[in-house]
Amino acid sequence: MNHNIVFGYPWMLVLLLIIPMFIYLKFKTKAKTEAVSIPNVSAFKSENNYKIFLRPLLFWMRLLILALLIFAMARPKVIATSQIYQSNKGIDIMLTVDVSLSMLAKDLNPDRLSALKKVAQKFALERLVDRIGLIAYSGEALTLVPLTVDRNILIQQIENLKTQTLEGGTAIGVGLTTAVNHLKKSKAKSKVVILMTDGVNNDGYVDPTVAADIAAEERIKVYTIGIGTNGYALFPTQIDRFTGKLYFEKQKVEIDENLLKHIAQKTGGEYFRATDAESLQNIYNRINKLEKSDINDLKYYNYKEKYRMFLFPALILLLIELFLRGFVFRSIN
Repeated sequence: MNHNIVFGYPWMLVLLLIIPMFIYLKFKTKAKTEAVSIPNVSAFKSENNYKIFLRPLLFWMRLLILALLIFAMARPKVIATSQIYQSNKGIDIMLTVDVSLSMLAKDLNPDRLSALKKVAQKFALERLVDRIGLIAYSGEALTLVPLTVDRNILIQQIENLKTQTLEGGTAIGVGLTTAVNHLKKSKAKSKVVILMTDGVNNDGYVDPTVAADIAAEERIKVYTIGIGTNGYALFPTQIDRFTGKLYFEKQKVEIDENLLKHIAQKTGGEYFRATDAESLQNIYNRINKLEKSDINDLKYYNYKEKYRMFLFPALILLLIELFLRGFVFRSIN
């Protein structure tokens, strides 16, 4: 990675030519003054002797302030240049995540939702050339991130995924339909939904099989992931209204695998079962290999503003200069 400095407004640097002009005028004026003035010997013996010699420093301080302000106005930036990849035929992907309360079950470490977040973030960072969006659903669906290449926003919203933010229930059909609606108008060579759930469709106004039919008509491939161990797991069953504390009970894990298999087969995708964090990671690795983008080398530029390193010192020096001129050297003419 290479680091270079550029300026947002490089033409502002022309103003630096003012500084040597000020220096020239200063010494020209000083030479004329010394030629006609009669030195006052008693002044050198006064208690303000040191002030007379230090006062010229105010002029140089003001020039330094001016130079710093000019550099700040030119908006210096550091560019970190990284070699990444750009696709002319990228893939559009909608991550569709179940955020029902059962996603806090403890059969994945530390719980299902936390394990999913970690894997989904890693997946997003490995597919820098594709547009990826994020939908959360339970009894209803909410688009958190539309299709984007901005990984910072996506990663942050994945991290912010929480249960109990939407209506209760599991509306798989609504979640899938919302994802399909985002991908309908996409011109990408491949359109993919990664649908994740840990339960059974028990809510919503859209039948999941109808949503799968619509996805198939739009040539949208759906990969379905059933999250949960085989057998029993600790599920959150009660919430303390005052403290928010969750109480867990061991219950049988129920995932409608037949429905998830049907959705995947209907749309040309695949169904996967994630029984632990490792298998969930392996599933994402598998999808990552199945859905590849045509890539070309590209330079990616990350800009970091550096004008503050000039602006703040200039402001501090200006305050010091005003204080010295107004109080310390005020009595000197």
